[in-house]
Amino acid sequence: MLEYILRLALLLPLVGAMAWGSLWLWKRVQTGMPLVGGGGVRPRAIEMVDVLPLGPGSKLAVVEFAGQRVLIAVSRNGITRIADDAQGDFHVD
Repeated sequence: MLEYILRLALLLPLVGAMAWGSLWLWKRVQTGMPLVGGGGVRPRAIEMVDVLPLGPGSKLAVVEFAGQRVLIAVSRNGITRIADDAQGDFHVD
């Protein structure tokens, strides 16, 4: 019985830490945030400026490409351009 309690005392925090780490990693991947710092990574042509999750499988995102910002809707069905700043449709403060 003592062996069971010792195993439980050691493995329960380990399982909890693994669950917390998995949720943290999932959140980082879903929001499009980089997993590591930018050290040694070449600059990208497309940059994710901001992401707003709307629900399961859908979000709004502002991406910057060639000096222009574009608002897109991302869902399970595809990607749709909503507006871009070249047309004066929106302003980012």
